[in-house]
Formats: sequence, C-alpha cells, structure tokens
Amino acid sequence: MTTRPLHTLLLVLSCVVSASNGFAQYGAPDGEWHTWGGDAGFTRYSPLNQITATNVTELQVAWRWQALPLGNRPDSNMKSTPLMVDGVLYVPTGEHQVVALDPGSGQELWRYTPPPHDAPPRGLSLGSRSLAVWQSQNQRQTRIFHNTLDGRLLSIDARTGLADADFGDGGVIDLREGLYPDGSDADSVGSSSPAAVVGDMVVVQVVGRITAANTTATPGHIRAYDVRTGQLRWRFNTIPQPGETGHESWHGDAWSYTGNAGVWSMMSVDPETGYIYLPVEAASNDFYGGHRPGNNLFAQSLVCLDGRTGELVWYYQLTHHGLWDYDPPSAPILGDVTVNGRPIKTVTQLTKQGLSFVFDRETGEPVWPIEERPVPQSEVPGELSSLTQPFPSRPEPYLSLGFHEDDLIDFTPALRQEALAIAGQYVTGPLYTPPTPVREGGTQGTWVNPGYQGGSNWNGGAFDPETGHMYVPLRKAPMIASLGEADAAQTDWRYLRGRSIFIQGPQGLPIMRPPWSLVTATDMNRGQHVWSTNIGPAPASVQSHPSLQGLDLDFDSMGYPMIRPSPLLTSELLFLAEAGHLSGDPGGPMFRAYDKQSGEVVAEIELPSKASGAPMTYWYQGHQYIVIAVATAEHPAELVALALPSAPRHWSADREPAVIEIRSQQRQAATEPELSSEEEEQGRQLFARYCVSCHGDDGNGVSGGTAPGLGSQTEVESVTAMIRRGGVEMPALESQLTDGEIELLAEYVVTRLAGR
Repeated sequence: MTTRPLHTLLLVLSCVVSASNGFAQYGAPDGEWHTWGGDAGFTRYSPLNQITATNVTELQVAWRWQALPLGNRPDSNMKSTPLMVDGVLYVPTGEHQVVALDPGSGQELWRYTPPPHDAPPRGLSLGSRSLAVWQSQNQRQTRIFHNTLDGRLLSIDARTGLADADFGDGGVIDLREGLYPDGSDADSVGSSSPAAVVGDMVVVQVVGRITAANTTATPGHIRAYDVRTGQLRWRFNTIPQPGETGHESWHGDAWSYTGNAGVWSMMSVDPETGYIYLPVEAASNDFYGGHRPGNNLFAQSLVCLDGRTGELVWYYQLTHHGLWDYDPPSAPILGDVTVNGRPIKTVTQLTKQGLSFVFDRETGEPVWPIEERPVPQSEVPGELSSLTQPFPSRPEPYLSLGFHEDDLIDFTPALRQEALAIAGQYVTGPLYTPPTPVREGGTQGTWVNPGYQGGSNWNGGAFDPETGHMYVPLRKAPMIASLGEADAAQTDWRYLRGRSIFIQGPQGLPIMRPPWSLVTATDMNRGQHVWSTNIGPAPASVQSHPSLQGLDLDFDSMGYPMIRPSPLLTSELLFLAEAGHLSGDPGGPMFRAYDKQSGEVVAEIELPSKASGAPMTYWYQGHQYIVIAVATAEHPAELVALALPSAPRHWSADREPAVIEIRSQQRQAATEPELSSEEEEQGRQLFARYCVSCHGDDGNGVSGGTAPGLGSQTEVESVTAMIRRGGVEMPALESQLTDGEIELLAEYVVTRLAGR
C-alpha cells in the first residue's frame, strides 16, 4: 500500500491498454459516462482497464477546473458528477448553470446560464448531483436536461450550449406549474437529483419542503415530458388519488393534504423494457404519522412504471407508515444474476437500514423471501404505527439492527460505562422502535440504528456485471428520532420532528464499536457477503485521544467515522474517495483503490481537498481519466481529473484559484453584527445544543462528516432562513426555537464561526 501526495508522484511510462469495445450488457458504454451511475441501471461500473492494480499508484492530476461561485460566495459543497457524452464533459455548477468541458484539459467549451427565476431559495446544503442526456436515434440531436434546485427543467443543446427554443418556454419548464392532479400549482419545489430519460420521454422528480410547516404539504408526483416539445405526456401520483391503486392505504382524507412522497434520489431505467424504477421517499412528516393513518402507499416504496406511458407495473413498500426517515436513499441498481441455476434480471434497492431488497425487475417478485415481522408499536397519542415491517432473508443485513449493548464502544471499562449512560438517555429497542417525545428530566427521544443518514445513503453501491458482485459503502452511526409538541398557534401538526443528530459517544469518541465506516462485497448470485473491510483509519482525534493511549489498538482498521463515499468500479479496481475533513488526519482526503476480489487496499492517493461528489471515469484520446468533485469551506469546489503520467497534463501547482478571491472580497464587504458577551454565550449554547454534532465546535464540520462548513456564511438573513427551513440532513428549527433564539444563533454563526 502506497501513500503519497499527487504532486510528488513519480512520472513513469505506463503500459497503455486500449479501451475495449467488447462491453457487457451493463456498465458505462463505449468508454463514456451517461448518467450519475454511468449507465441507465446505475451500476457505477466501467470495463476500462488502463488503470490497473499495478499502475494505480502512478495516478497524478491531469487537470483541475474551478466550479462557478454561488452568487458572491464560492461553492463549498459541490456534489456534481459530470457526464461524458460524445467526447465532451457536462456538469451542473454554480446557480443552476451547466458547463461543457474538454475531457482532456478541463477547458470550458461553453456555459449555459438560465434566465432569472422567482422561486424561493432552497436549502444551503443542497447540491445538484448530475444531469440527464437524450440523443435522437440518428444521434444528430443531443439534449442535456437539468432538473434544478429551484424547480425548473432546462433543455440545452449539447453542441451549442444554447437553450432548446422548441422545448417548453424557451427551453424551460417551471415544475411548480400543474404539479397537483387537478392542475393547480405548487408554491415551491426543487430537486438535487437528475431527471431520467426513457426513449423520447424525460421523467422528472420533485420534492417540496423537507419539513412541511403544516399537515397540508406539497406532494412529489412524477411527470414525464416530451423531450422535443416539453409537452406533458404522463403523470404518476405518488400519493394515489381516488380510484387509483393504493388509495385505500390512506385512511380518511389523508391523501388529499399529505405531502412529500417524492423521489429524492436518482431513478434507474431498463432500456430493454422501458421500465423506470422510483425510490419514493416518506410522506410528511418523517417522525409523526398521526395525521396520515394507514400504510401510505407509495411512500417509502420501490415503484416500477412503464416509462413510456406512466402505467404502474409493480411496487413493493419497503417501510410501512414510515416514522424514521428511512427513505430509499439511492438509485435502484439493475443487474443480471444466476440464482440456483436460474438467470434473473434483478433490481436491488439498498436502504438506510442496512438492508438490501432484491427483486425480479420485470415482475416485482422477491428473489429471496421477504418476511413481515412484528415490530414495536408507538405509544404517542394519535399515532397508529404499522404492526409489521418487511425483512429480506438475503442478503443478510449489512449492519447490526436496532440497539444492542455489545455494539457500544468498549476500549476500556470506563468508556463502556459512559456509553451505557449515554444510551440510557434514549428509548432503545429493536429496529423500528418508534420515535418518542423529548421528556424533561427523562428520555431524549428514540435511539435509531442504523441512523437515517445510513447505513447506505445517496452514495449507493456499485454492481459488477462480470461477477455479479455488489459493493456497498456503509457507516455505523446511530441517530435520535425525537418528537416535540407543536404550538397550535403556529402549525396544525400535533407533533413535529425534533432534533435530528448523531448520538455522540463518551469524551468525544464515537459511541459504536469500530469499524465506523466499511465497504462490503456481496455475491448477488448467492445473496451472501464475500468480504468486508474498513474505509480508512481512525481520525487523528481518535488516535491521539488521552483515554486510548497505551492500549495497543489497531487504529488502521477502525474506519473514518460517518463518511459515505460513492463507489466506482472498473475492470480490476474498486475506488472510494474518503471524505476526510481535518487537515493532518491520517488518510485526510484520500482516494483509495481496492482489489475488488479481496478488499485489500492497493493504493492511497491524496486529493487536493475533501471529496464532495461521486467519481466517474472515461476514455479520451487514448487515456483513461477519473474525475471527482472536491470541496470544503476552506477549499472552494473544483473538479479534479486523475490520469496516468502518459496523459497530457494541464495543471500547475502554483495556479491560485480565482474563486478564493471572491470569497475574501465577500467577507470584507459583509456587515458584522455585534454581540454582547452575554449574547455570544447564549449563541454558543444554542449552537452546542442544536448544531455542533454535525458542524463541529468550530463550524468546520466533524471528522469525516458531510455537513458543509460554515466558513462562507456571511449574511445573517441567509443563515436565519437556513435554520428555519432546514436542509437535506438538517431539521428545521422553526418549531423548537423562538424568533429571537434563531436570530441569535444566526448572528453567532456569522460573527464567531465564519472565519472572519
């Protein structure tokens, strides 16, 4: 195993192996990368084989491209994965813009900036993950579709970078318009995930507010538009209307006002059948379902539609009457396996619970039995939780389910006792123990393990069509599911979602036994795990912890806490980009290559900054490239392209990114509010209670965490809005804090934590 900074890697000639055109049925086609997952089935697999186990340590930076700023500040949380189509890279960036890049140099070819839009701003932690592409049968027309954070569907001519004037209103469709089945409009929608293309249809998902202000909320119905004209072709109601399949699962009139039940993640497509697979999120709100009695189809279900007509083909509800924010987090993965001698075309849905549901993707029949098991029942007034939940028999769970004392940290007897005391603050039990209210002087909510940020999350897994092996990155981090009684003067919810934070362990250590992050390989032909290994070593804060000195611990096998890297598979290798944050941590922002047969790390390559997006790979002019987005508050977002030394180099280490200057100017121009010492202490206490577990004491994030750093926040108003409405991984605090407390917390963030 070799570790070295990229700028010090030796230049040596490599043995260039040509990209093969003999591709399997699945995987990124023809050395390109056409979706976030490489292909329509989201395998995240490419058969390219120039970069191998013998030369991967020679990778170096071939080029770097600075992301566009977000208005007057740099992007510090870029999640974009570029597409590579017909020899051009396409990436979403900045404020809903799309840029085309030369794959060999990173040079900008064109930039599309959409017209202004009157939509309210979305959560600050959101970032567009990728784009969608459509090509006519004669390949004379290519369109790039961008499903934007501000609720628009953009159609762009891939060759010119101009809006497609024949599509919608000058290349734009406002996705708020006509969202409801009666044709009425929504107030605010958006998406961080790309649309999907099925033939000549572009299928679009939207989500409303993460935490709805009231029981009447925005639904996430799915719509398909003609790729040439933008005309609406079909709609699928994720909350079934009267007369539609699943309507009876919404008791009373809950179907008429409940919202969410959209698709947060990516949708996969089977080009052979035209079927599209939807991982549908929970209905509002995540932790309390007293206002939506019933099983609530199609919330938290895997739904298969005929992408040409929108007709329902089959569905399977993965969580009944969801109360734990256990949305299907990632794109369903398509692949072919052979089970007991029988070939099966499968679709696999990974879950935050650390479960893997595998179906015949044409019929919806489970490949292995799924058992409905009794689960604990809610004692919260008005709540009617489901009596049972589904548990797949194979593959076995990737993680321990629910609360078990043996899972707690046990480096020393003292640490174990402290961990038990911390666990005693929560209601504990098996998986699907319902959320509970915070009680003064009593329990502080329910222990949820795996946490609702994974287990698996939007990073998903990767599937090797040559071997039938699935590779799944996971993290072990329990979370709190708590409820707070709502103020009837402000909302008609009876209970609101409470604090959504990771449960911290004793003395700043993780509360679970290591490994805290791991990747597992599963033989999907047998439904059995083949190997599992940690992702990276323990962070420096753990290795230097006073309570752990002299214990002869194997820190290298502990895994970096709470990371969730997206996998990339090639002919020989599995790549994972560790999202390490703290400078000086062992492993830092590492890009690792694993032998996919054994799980052995064969190379560690230091990236310029923390990986923030999912990697992709492509072939261009005789060279294989790997591109990944990196970003932190201290290192504005950029794409970094890696290649072997034989590839042309278009990057100089002494080139200073101009976007850093934009950030500095913005900070100098900001007006700094003044805080008295008493107000500062109150702000610090609020931050410690509600924010520190994800953003860290200094606001720069916790080791390996994914919450964005707060260093670029210079406007009290924008931080106030963020606190009120929440984000993808952040609860809205509007119901828990007074207006004065929200403003005080925002001022504390800007004046004391934004690095000014």
